[in-house]
Amino acid sequence: MATHIIADPTTAATTIDGTGTTGWISLSAAITDEAPTIADREDLLVTIAPGAGHGAPACFLPNHATIEIDGTHLGTVDPASAAPHRISDRARYATAWGLLTHECAHARHSQWDPPEGAPPGAVDAAMMLEESRIEAAQIRRRPDDRHWLRASATNLILADTLAHDPTTAPALTPYNAARAAGLLMGRADAGILLPFETEAVERAAETALGAHTLAELRKLWQAAQRVADDEADTMLELGRAWCELVGTDPTAPPPDATSGGTPAPSGAPSSLAEAINAATAAVAANTATEPAPTDPATTAAEAHTAETTARKSAEKTAARVFASSGPETGHTEIRATRAPSSTERAAARQLARALSTAALRDRTTTKTTSPTPPGRLRMRGALATDAQRAAGALPTAEPFTRTHRRIAPAPPLRLGIACDVSGSMSSFAGPVASAAWILAHAAHHTPIPATTATVIFGRRVRPITYPGTTPAAVTEFDARDNYEDIPRAIDALDGALSLHLPGAARLLVIVSDGNFRDDPRAQAQRRLDRLRATGCAILWLTPDHPCTRPMSGATIHPLTDPTTTAQAIGRAATTALRTTR
Repeated sequence: MATHIIADPTTAATTIDGTGTTGWISLSAAITDEAPTIADREDLLVTIAPGAGHGAPACFLPNHATIEIDGTHLGTVDPASAAPHRISDRARYATAWGLLTHECAHARHSQWDPPEGAPPGAVDAAMMLEESRIEAAQIRRRPDDRHWLRASATNLILADTLAHDPTTAPALTPYNAARAAGLLMGRADAGILLPFETEAVERAAETALGAHTLAELRKLWQAAQRVADDEADTMLELGRAWCELVGTDPTAPPPDATSGGTPAPSGAPSSLAEAINAATAAVAANTATEPAPTDPATTAAEAHTAETTARKSAEKTAARVFASSGPETGHTEIRATRAPSSTERAAARQLARALSTAALRDRTTTKTTSPTPPGRLRMRGALATDAQRAAGALPTAEPFTRTHRRIAPAPPLRLGIACDVSGSMSSFAGPVASAAWILAHAAHHTPIPATTATVIFGRRVRPITYPGTTPAAVTEFDARDNYEDIPRAIDALDGALSLHLPGAARLLVIVSDGNFRDDPRAQAQRRLDRLRATGCAILWLTPDHPCTRPMSGATIHPLTDPTTTAQAIGRAATTALRTTR
């Protein structure tokens, strides 16, 4: 078993020759800066270089407060390019970072040393139990370290068992089976490995030990994982109990791992070695597909960049779609304009009154106190002032109170409508054209700051009403396209109305059956998710038939009568105003 803790004070720490090795020196210094956070102690030095570790992948020298990592585990990464202060960069050399994490766990939690004269067999078993104990303690303190410990588990286990080399692979003996179970199954019970990853080792151990003995050994490593960091006597007692269960002498040195046991075919590894190799291969394969812990700062920066890019893209799209000189022919055709009917005019006035009512806010009342008028005099405060003066103290009482009543300002309203003009939506073309005019005029007549815009989307995206304008006529359009560019429609409305910005009642209305192609659907879903995350309400008006596919996250409202489109949008707008604070 490789030695991870070298307590011999005469063992010298590895030094790096400065000639041509500046990359390793600078990387050692950079990792040393990160070690206090992981180990919760400030005195550690870290050396990473090829050949460090005293024969193990990594080791901890408590007398030197030094962690050593064999630089070969950095893989093909140039040490000069490593930036360990960035969490996202650590994924490039996850194995090396996992070795550091494991040794930091030793530095933080291995606070006991075997006393002089301790039985070597019991010490050997206790140190094996220590491996899973310190990793369990580490992830209790720092749960995200589990990923790095998994990344290094294969190297540590193979170094401890030598199962990867046929000349040193362990034979199937009770001692070796128990050790493999403690190292792998113990890590599974500690929460590092997954139970199914160690099934092969469990079967091999049960063959060599028996189900009862394996169950009793499991109780020991589970008990070890609950032992405090400085309880040497308890760990040695567990080591003695381990030896008794396995059938080895706790006072004698541990037996040779390669001798005895069930013989294997000439040149072939034992069934135990095969089980260990299968388990470590499963761990390596699963870890390779797991996401590494994320850096909050990096995640925030990436989110900010993505939001900025999305906002600029939406603004560019809005500028092109709502340009006054844009084409009006081709696909997604606008048919004609007509004068609004008396019914539409009445609906606009009615909706304006409803929006004004919804925007009303209750008066807020606040009370303030002061040492001088104006205000109502409170006698208790006046007596306290007189008492303070009589005592020769500076008066601090404030006997006058005032009540301030203010009406909170109504939030502005930003409302965008996007109507699908594919052939299946032809019955909604007229009602949506009418609703667009009604909403634009209602926004003009209401005293609250309200801005609306309407677009149609098919193969192209065209404006029906423009932000900040009151159309004199109702714009009618056809619905006979065979493609739906909904992502561009959402971008146009977002860029024109700033639907992503808080500080207003925001509502995006989509009138469609949702039968889109896969690519525009996926793009539109990402845009809707972004708007919803900023607090924008999404209303989806859909025909009342079973072949509709509205997108997730929207409030879905089936319409049996397309002529009620304006009323449905008006109710949603007034609700958005009432609920915005």
